[in-house]
Amino acid sequence: MNIRHARAEELSLLLSIYDNARLYMRANGNPHQWNNGYPNREVLLDDLAKNQLYVCEEADEILGVFCYFEGEDPTYQNIYHGNWLNPLPYGVLHRIAVSAHRKGVAGFCFQYCFARCGNLKIDTHRDNIPMQKSLEKNGFHQCGIIYLASGDERLAYQKARKDLPQ
Repeated sequence: MNIRHARAEELSLLLSIYDNARLYMRANGNPHQWNNGYPNREVLLDDLAKNQLYVCEEADEILGVFCYFEGEDPTYQNIYHGNWLNPLPYGVLHRIAVSAHRKGVAGFCFQYCFARCGNLKIDTHRDNIPMQKSLEKNGFHQCGIIYLASGDERLAYQKARKDLPQ
């Protein structure tokens, strides 16, 4: 597998991957995450413009898509019912979706981002049990609760290199 920046001409395919991910979530007990077509074309165009939209591919087939950047995420400034592992600069992983529920794709994406930063934060919906299991399997720790700008609750996770102060 390989990770690279997404390209504008792939936008329709990436939107269909997100459509399929929404269907999968609905069928697996997560009916409330990514409602109303989120993430939509405008969100992906913004990620492309910021050079933070990535794809995971193998043999020229796109297996997954995600947003990754390093820097502050405003929704992570306040955490409730817990604490972040550390206050150090971090990378952020958002909107990960896989085209086929093939084992190892999400983990490969997590590893890629972690190798770039070593201090990674991500959040997910309380009902997204498959993502929670994948995060925990890949060494992330549930740190507490964050709230999106919309007020929606999310479970907050972090993974930090062992040599970083905890």
